[in-house]
Amino acid sequence: MIPVNEPLIAKNALKYAGDCIKSGWISSAGEYIRKFEAAFAQYIGVKHAVTTTSGTTALHLALAAAGVGPGDEVILPDLTMIAVPYAVLYTGAKPALVDVDRILFNLDPSKVREFVDNKCRFDQRKKAWVNRRTGGVIRAILPVHLYGHPCPMDEILAISREFGWLVVEDAAEAHGARFHPGGDKKKALKAGALGDIGCFSFYANKIVTTGEGGMVVTNDDALADRCRRLKDLAHASGRRFLHTELAFNYRMTNVQAAIGLAQLEEIDRYIAIKRKMAAAYKKGLAGVRGLTLPEEMTWARSVYWMYAVLVEDEFGLSRDEFAGRLKEAGIDTRTFFVPVHEQPVFTKDRAYTGLSFPVSEELSKKGLYLPSGLALTQAQIEEVCCAIRKIRASI
Repeated sequence: MIPVNEPLIAKNALKYAGDCIKSGWISSAGEYIRKFEAAFAQYIGVKHAVTTTSGTTALHLALAAAGVGPGDEVILPDLTMIAVPYAVLYTGAKPALVDVDRILFNLDPSKVREFVDNKCRFDQRKKAWVNRRTGGVIRAILPVHLYGHPCPMDEILAISREFGWLVVEDAAEAHGARFHPGGDKKKALKAGALGDIGCFSFYANKIVTTGEGGMVVTNDDALADRCRRLKDLAHASGRRFLHTELAFNYRMTNVQAAIGLAQLEEIDRYIAIKRKMAAAYKKGLAGVRGLTLPEEMTWARSVYWMYAVLVEDEFGLSRDEFAGRLKEAGIDTRTFFVPVHEQPVFTKDRAYTGLSFPVSEELSKKGLYLPSGLALTQAQIEEVCCAIRKIRASI
């Protein structure tokens, strides 16, 4: 079976992890925590990077540090991993869902505008925009750079400035992806460095992995300090074991950071592999009727974390039937996420009943991603493409 995502482990990972074991610094203190945070901040192009235990806790920590809480709402795409709305719920706030763009699968700025125009009002007493349906105060917007392609951040940042909203980027799947402000490649910025605060995941299938882990990045000194305080139980200044507020234990281990540093050293090579993989799929699947391949905008550089395709009606099989045929051929796939508003945990909440997001719903039914791991070989890509062409020809 060709797996969906088999990772590559960097050459220095064992050496660095061995250093931790030999030194005895295997928990959440040690030099590799500092080294990894410093190197990651430099790579992304920000002042601060704060390690966490996962991408989910990175999101929660970022929102909590920014003061998002009960009575607040955060705008986010309806098509995303469940960890994104969960992180909002952990703060006591609620997600305000918006539909996505059919080409990029990312948050659609025009739909954000529609949401504000049709479902929000400015509350003079609260001096804030509120959701007419729920009364919640819109505090932040959370774009997710899905499957490795950046969101249209020029428009999203313009909206956030207009309404005074915090921008929290989820770059969990977009390590090293670039956005060109105003379409100018000379001013390229990396995903995660565009908003007020950015969040990353280092799960095993990510381009940089620590097995499990995450990172919060920002240029805001106060936000960074608050993230560091909240992730480590908020010990009182100058006195350990005295705690004055509710905080979390989101500390990454030194061993994980050591692996992460080794992976980061090879990120340029890893991204080159991902982009070469995407080019091979694009060539191998060119002209297959009914299969929509991913696009890369001129204002961005995608890292193709996953090679995500749409199985259109013209293909002749449903997405699930297509995935089943591929499995019979020894090829594993993964479907797109289930829309947030269709998740049982949200359908129980009256605030989300009766909602419909047509693009998100369509993509969820038609989308899947093909084997895309860093360990994928050219021969395996050719095998996948050949299998797809045979399936299409047999219909």
